[in-house]
Amino acid sequence: MKRLAIILALTVAASPAFAALKPGVRATDFTTQAVLAGDAYTYNLNKALKRGPVVLYFYPKAFTSGCTVEAHEFSEAADEFGAMGASIIGMSADNIETLKRFSVEACRNKFTVGIASKAVINSYKVSLPVMGGSNRTTYVIAPDGSILFAYSELGVKGHVSGALKAVKAWRAANPKGK
Repeated sequence: MKRLAIILALTVAASPAFAALKPGVRATDFTTQAVLAGDAYTYNLNKALKRGPVVLYFYPKAFTSGCTVEAHEFSEAADEFGAMGASIIGMSADNIETLKRFSVEACRNKFTVGIASKAVINSYKVSLPVMGGSNRTTYVIAPDGSILFAYSELGVKGHVSGALKAVKAWRAANPKGK
């Protein structure tokens, strides 16, 4: 019975109907500890947006099967995102030591992963109370800070392809990058 309740809670929390912030809403700026290729640094969303769109994706827990698959898919698409001027940051409530390993092993040194604080999780409306972290939600944020794409689904399918489609549409409408 307890297992059924957890599955139901995960399904409801990650349902597209609960897709956190809607396109058009302004993304909340944040600064966090982050890692790229095993090296820790301070990441700031507004600074990243000055270079182009940001694919901000939240995932429940590093090294779980779905989160590892999703990280692999984002790493495989990282060059395509980069060619369109977009950067990627994955966010979870994991600690910095876990993220250092995850950035190398699962993200394949291709993109940043950062610590999602409770404040960030709440401001992006991606809370997954059952696990004490975030659900699986992907946003594409335009350089002006507006959300272009939002997709919440516990399964991995649709996150990378949806984000790529949104970045391509943005690039087509903004060929000079801003």
